[in-house]
Amino acid sequence: MKLREPYEQLAIPPTDFTADLNFPPPEKIRIYDTTLRDGEQAPGVVFTPSQKFHLAGTLSELGVHILDLGFPAVGPSEWETLKLVTEGKRAGRLRPDLELLVMSRALPGDIDITLRVLEETGVGTDEITLFIFTAGSDLHVKYKLGKMLLRQNSIDEKEWLDRPVQWYRDANKRMFADAIKYAKSLGFKKIEAGNAEDGSRADIEYIIELGKAAMEAGAMRQAFPDTVGVFTPEAVRHYTSRLIKEFPDTDLVVHFHNDFDLATINTLTALSVGANIATVTLGGIGERAGNAPLHSLMAALKMLYGINIPNFRYDKIREATMLASRLSGIPLQPHEPIVGSNVFAHESGIHTAGMVIDPRIYQVIYHKDFGGKRRFVFGKHSGTAIVEHVLKLHSDELEAAGVKVTDELISRVLKEIKKLRDQQAEMRRVEKLVDSIYEKMLQLGISERDVVALAKQLARDRGISAATFW
Repeated sequence: MKLREPYEQLAIPPTDFTADLNFPPPEKIRIYDTTLRDGEQAPGVVFTPSQKFHLAGTLSELGVHILDLGFPAVGPSEWETLKLVTEGKRAGRLRPDLELLVMSRALPGDIDITLRVLEETGVGTDEITLFIFTAGSDLHVKYKLGKMLLRQNSIDEKEWLDRPVQWYRDANKRMFADAIKYAKSLGFKKIEAGNAEDGSRADIEYIIELGKAAMEAGAMRQAFPDTVGVFTPEAVRHYTSRLIKEFPDTDLVVHFHNDFDLATINTLTALSVGANIATVTLGGIGERAGNAPLHSLMAALKMLYGINIPNFRYDKIREATMLASRLSGIPLQPHEPIVGSNVFAHESGIHTAGMVIDPRIYQVIYHKDFGGKRRFVFGKHSGTAIVEHVLKLHSDELEAAGVKVTDELISRVLKEIKKLRDQQAEMRRVEKLVDSIYEKMLQLGISERDVVALAKQLARDRGISAATFW
């Protein structure tokens, strides 16, 4: 039915409370997808080069602006992906404005390998952005990079623990700036500076030092991550505001993990104080609890903050997310916002009665806007309103079969629905289905037992003992 009053008069919109936020203009916000790199780092997930090209084409059509192709130094599979994607872009199968990005540690050797791979695959340094990164937190700088920094400076590793943190900070900053300068000397024109792996646990003053060193060395933008997913929105506001203040004319990438289910709100918070490039993955896949999900971020920007990204195909979000789910082997939870199978499904009698009057009574998201499909599920919580609605929708079919829709029939159908659903529950079909799903999930990737069995087999094949093999 049609509402007599304007919807906006009947329901206060969420945008009434967001006018004082400092989001960049929609045309300045860029979506940076790392499904092909960080998404593939989810345990048990691996994409073939052809699957990555399929995903790249889907992401291009979707409207993402930056595509992370990962580390060329990893091996031949990454080389093939790089070749397929760059050739596809040249051939017009990907958008001409889609930025392609590859990654490297802040080491000359890694940069050399990256350049060699580009040359061997026929990709020019002007066709890609090179992302060079280093550590930011003192924990990472001293205890992860420490021995390497000592070797680079011809210092005995025995001094590792005794050297003060400040020495490691200075050495790390020099290494980072030198790596960017080296990449520039080799012809890389576009360099993104990842100045702070584990940045969310780093001293903001040191992050700013790294950022200044990177920009002076020739980087075009900065990337700031919450590598271990410990950011709160309050901390995001603190760090991001400082970086925006110190680098007002520099694009800022934010890359947040989802260990506490805060990646989406943390990304929104960063954008709301001026960051303009958001890193996401399809379905939120990635290491541990994953990354900021593309679907959640894009829906929230559009529906809650009134920010529509130009030329973005919101209606393709579910299709793209389902593709990543199928190829990765990771199913989406049914209640996953925006893209889950249950988010546009309704069973409760109270809810379905409201939906029949106007869907916005219980659902503010229009399903077709995000590629979804509304459906009704019938069970123990169903009511007469939805049964009547469905039977009347199919009244022609029923009448052709000699069936007349009456109150009595509606009541009988509803009673039988509840009875059937109870019978299904007693058969424990749901429990068996879920057990089967978990069992299959554990088969993704190669387990510890598989590794041990592989070692035994290789030892036998070579005619040597397991002890000798190890």
